[in-house]
Parts: sequence; structure tokens; C-alpha cells
Amino acid sequence: MFSCRSLFCLLVAGGILFVQPDQAAGQDVMDHVDMTSAEMTESELTREELLALLSSACADQPIDLTSKRLSGLDLRNVDFKSANLRWARMNNTDLRGANLSNVVLDSAWLIDANLEYANLQGANLASTQMRRANLQNANLSGARIVANLQRADLRNANLSNANMGADMKNQSMGLMRTVLRMATLDGADLRNVNAMRMDAEFASMRGALLDNASFRGVELTGADLTNASVAGLDLSGSDVSGAYLMQLSGKDQMIGLDNVKNLGEATID
Repeated sequence: MFSCRSLFCLLVAGGILFVQPDQAAGQDVMDHVDMTSAEMTESELTREELLALLSSACADQPIDLTSKRLSGLDLRNVDFKSANLRWARMNNTDLRGANLSNVVLDSAWLIDANLEYANLQGANLASTQMRRANLQNANLSGARIVANLQRADLRNANLSNANMGADMKNQSMGLMRTVLRMATLDGADLRNVNAMRMDAEFASMRGALLDNASFRGVELTGADLTNASVAGLDLSGSDVSGAYLMQLSGKDQMIGLDNVKNLGEATID
């Protein structure tokens, strides 16, 4: 078992997976953490104990749950009242329908968490580990997201106006950016999203709303945008090798299509 401080050091030393592709394999924080340990799989509170703590909190005076171990709990429909959940461990936690609006989840762990229909509007998700999380129909509108969402399920999720752009001010450990590699975003709402330099290799965005989104410098290798709405979508500098850009709505209003990388290797109708 390791302390929160040592876990934080691992996160920093590991680069939190949001590094440039050639560095990712060697800096994957998951390589350094025992995901089967009690630290990552067990909770130090029961649902009832957590609800008791939250009962005295309000949005103006949120509760501090920094580093709390809440993995595996049934927290369906819980109102977190803008709580501070920085560095919290919530792996395999059932958060369906939970109110996580305006919470701080920076450097938190939500591997395999179920956040279907959860409200994360305006939440802070910086350096957050959310591999394989279920975010179907979740509301992440206006959230700040620099998270690892590899293989996450975001079908029909609302990410409109979210800031998912790379952190260009903090690059001492490599480029920190949102990872949506092999994630599913079919039918998701990404209108007006800033996703600059995001890694969305092999992501599925079939039927997604991408109008007026900034995908500048995004890795879209093998991504599927079939039937997406793309009016005003800026793809300047993005790599679209192997991507499916088929049956796009508003294609004539896209920006930067003449400035993408490997356009000849994409499938276009």
C-alpha cells in the first residue's frame, strides 16, 4: 500500500498518460500502480457514512474529500454538492445519476466507474484516470477535461462547450492532453468544444455533433466520424490517416480540411 503523497509522486513522475505518443508507453502511470491493492479497490467509508458527511455540506461550503478511498461503493444518485474529490479513488464505483456538477476530480481515479446519466457539468477533470468508464448520457458540458478516457463509453454524452484542450502551460513532464483513444462517442454532443491536440486515435464518433468544435492538431488516426455533424469544425493540423470522414453533415463549412495531415489516407465520400 502507498500513501496519497506517494501516489501523487507516481502520477507526476508517470506523466499521467497525457504525454506525446512516443513517450506514452514508458510513462504510463498504470505500469507503476497495483490496481488490485486495497488502496485502489476498497472504500474507507460506507455509503451511509459518506451521505452523513455530505448532509452538512452545500455548494458554497463544499466538503473536502481529498484522497478518500471510495472504490466499489454504490453511490447512485448521490449529490456531492461541489465536493473536492482531488486524488480520490473511485474505481468500479457506481455513480449512475450522481450529481457531480462543479466538483474537483483532479488526479482522481475512476477506472471502470459507472457514470451513466451522471451530472458533471462544470467539473474539473485534470489528470483524471477514467479508463473504460461508462459515461453514457452523462452531462459534462462546460467541464475542464484533461483526462485519460481510453476505451471509455461516452455514447450520447453532452460535452458541449467543454474545454478539453491540451495544457500548454504545464509541459515539464510532456504534453498533458485528453486521451480518447478507442473511446466510443457515438451520438455525443461536442459542439463548441476545445479539443486542441487531443488523442482520439481509433475513437468512434459516429453521428456525433461536432459543430464549431476545435480539433486543431488532434490525433484522429483510424477515427470514425461517419454521419457526424461538422459545420464549423476546425481540423487544422490534425492527422486523419485511416479516418472515416463519410456522410458528413455540413462538410462544406469545415475549417482546415486543406491543412490536415494524411488526408489521402482517409476514407472520404
